[in-house]
Amino acid sequence: MELRTLRYFIAVVETGSLSAASQVVRVSQPSLSRQLAALEKELGTGLFDRTARGLTPNSAGRHFLSIAADLVQRADLAMRVM
Repeated sequence: MELRTLRYFIAVVETGSLSAASQVVRVSQPSLSRQLAALEKELGTGLFDRTARGLTPNSAGRHFLSIAADLVQRADLAMRVM
C-alpha cells in the first residue's frame, strides 16, 4: 500500500466521484479506478457502495478513511519537519 493510493482513496471519498477525484489528483480515471480496485483487493473488502450517483464509502470505507487520513497527515507532517 502506498501513500499515493491512500490519497486517491481520500479524494474519491471527498468528491464522491471517480471523474472528479481523477481531476483533483491529476490521474486518469481508468488508472484511478484500477488503483482503487487493487486497494480493495489488497484489503480483502470493498470500500464503496457504487450507485448511479457516484461512490459513497460503505462501513469498511468509512473506517478505512479515518486510518488513511491519519496516515497521510502523519506522512505530511514528517515531510514538513525534516
